[in-house]
Amino acid sequence: MSSALRAKAFRRAFTSRAVDGFVGAVGNTPLIRLKKLSELTGCNIVGKAEFQNPGGSVKDRAALGVIRDAEERGLLKAGGTVVEGTAGNTGIGLAHVCRARGYRCVIFMPDSQSQEKIDLLRMLGAEVYPVPAVAYENPKNYNHQAREFAALLPNAIWTDQFDNTANARAHYETTGPEIWEQTGGNVDGFICATGTGGTLAGAGKLLLEKSDGKTQIWLADPPGSVLYSYITSGGQLTERSGSSITEGIGQGRITNNLGTIVKQLSGALQIPDTKSMAMIYDLLDTEGLYLGASSALNVVAAVELAQQLGPGKTIATILCDGAYRYQSRLFSKTWLQAKELEGAIPEHLKKYAVLD
Repeated sequence: MSSALRAKAFRRAFTSRAVDGFVGAVGNTPLIRLKKLSELTGCNIVGKAEFQNPGGSVKDRAALGVIRDAEERGLLKAGGTVVEGTAGNTGIGLAHVCRARGYRCVIFMPDSQSQEKIDLLRMLGAEVYPVPAVAYENPKNYNHQAREFAALLPNAIWTDQFDNTANARAHYETTGPEIWEQTGGNVDGFICATGTGGTLAGAGKLLLEKSDGKTQIWLADPPGSVLYSYITSGGQLTERSGSSITEGIGQGRITNNLGTIVKQLSGALQIPDTKSMAMIYDLLDTEGLYLGASSALNVVAAVELAQQLGPGKTIATILCDGAYRYQSRLFSKTWLQAKELEGAIPEHLKKYAVLD
């Protein structure tokens, strides 16, 4: 990456005028070059700073996209209700957009999610229903409960973030073009984890089109998800192994959003929690970035992809959100010990685990 492009990657793309409320502030996030890891690999490792969206995560884009789609199709009218099943960040984005647009927001979520997320949703005025974390095939899965709740109400929508391809379209129209412009059209690889698949599918599709198929699109996966086995076996296997401390990523199926790009993926990498945890602390120490586990997993995957593709390449990934929503776990000595992850953190970085 030239010095001019490198400077551009750091520069926030502010408009010359004030934006229109919360929704106008979604997107146009910086692209951050990760200096230490770029030097280590001989590549340019860049992360899209989605934690700088006004609601604090990449899911602001999907939340706005699915609500706009429902409005444009006449499915949601003034004073209506927005219902979703979400592990957290999509719900937070929806709650913000609902406040800005005057809708009631109802969220069903697995009771395994961090208390910080639940508390924030309620502070934003959302009605939150934590339910047991069960597989998608179970009729009590939080997604099915959200769908059934919305069906009982007038002027209500279930936003269906996993299979509503307005999610991927939001990233095709915003995230992908931003990455392409911020790198000057020089992206050799794009990799990130998926929950709904919207970010990978939407941004990946745009980058494939702009590069005439030259940009490789890869999926990063945590343990306990079937996507790694599915992709690396050419769609033959859906094996789960282990579990992960990451929230909101990994899947037991191919969602409609992911289905729009799954056959065009170049490959997949599985990243263990030990590497993600170490990267959380390393990014804080070397880059001053306070990021959550899914962001750290994406960065580990970007480094491994850079090592596979070789020096001189530009690898882009997604910095999904900050660590603020998970700090009571990720920086707690007690929690790290309970999860047998304390040993994953290098000794000189353990000083950041300041919570008991």
